[in-house]
Amino acid sequence: MTETAPLPNGNGSINRPIRREVDEEEEENIFLFYPNLIGYSRVILAVASLYYMPLHPRTCSLLYSISCLLDALDGFAARRFEQSTKFGAVLDMVTDRCTTACLLVFLASAFPRWSIVFQGLISLDLASHYMHMYATLSMGGSGQSHKKVDESRSWVLKMYYSNNKVLFTFCALNELFFIALYLLSFSSPYLSPTLLKDSQEPSSLQPGSPAAPKPSLLFTSPWSAGAMEMARANKMDSTVPWILAVISFPVMFGKQIINVVQLVKASKWLAEGDRLERRKQGLPRKRASQSKKKL
Repeated sequence: MTETAPLPNGNGSINRPIRREVDEEEEENIFLFYPNLIGYSRVILAVASLYYMPLHPRTCSLLYSISCLLDALDGFAARRFEQSTKFGAVLDMVTDRCTTACLLVFLASAFPRWSIVFQGLISLDLASHYMHMYATLSMGGSGQSHKKVDESRSWVLKMYYSNNKVLFTFCALNELFFIALYLLSFSSPYLSPTLLKDSQEPSSLQPGSPAAPKPSLLFTSPWSAGAMEMARANKMDSTVPWILAVISFPVMFGKQIINVVQLVKASKWLAEGDRLERRKQGLPRKRASQSKKKL
């Protein structure tokens, strides 16, 4: 900022410029940090993959996979440009939880017999991460990161969160298993049998009706569950999805064990804090016995 002071002129007055440096810190726009911009692109790609999810498995898998892979890139950008923020950490976690939940919801509808399993996986994923985040913020302080786990509390979580390669491997193969199941819902007759019976089988309809009625007679809406399953039937080869599912299953199962450990440890940490707080408040209060002997 520049201010002017008088310098001498012909009339005896002084009119001289003096520059005064005023330190004015510019307010950073956290929302435009590079890792957060990557996070927004992840959200856009995830939404696009959901749009193509019902009937376009290849396009959906590609968009969903890119969104998941960018999860590693935003962490690298945060360290490279020194732009690690709490908003970015929460955005990253919320995006992960929501995208995985949306995929599991689709799998629950694609495999009705296993819907309770997918519902349980959604609940476990959300509950364990919420409890862990809340316990970290309430017990470890507002400046504590959920990825900084003391080894005395859990060596499993310490190894899981402290090593970026381990964290990336577990998260990537966990998502790969669910993507493989998604692809199998389009290709494997063992997992997704058609709702319509074969035309050679006897019909349960009344006499005089065709043995194999037209799909339009059964599925009036093109977006009904039956019509969508017919559209998905045998749409692609199941060899590669089966291979991916078999390879990634052990890591996915291990990831669910880690979620259980995370949920239990966070619950115990919160209970420990509750006990300390109750001691400070003098709880439980010792009540005097109400039954006193009458003199």
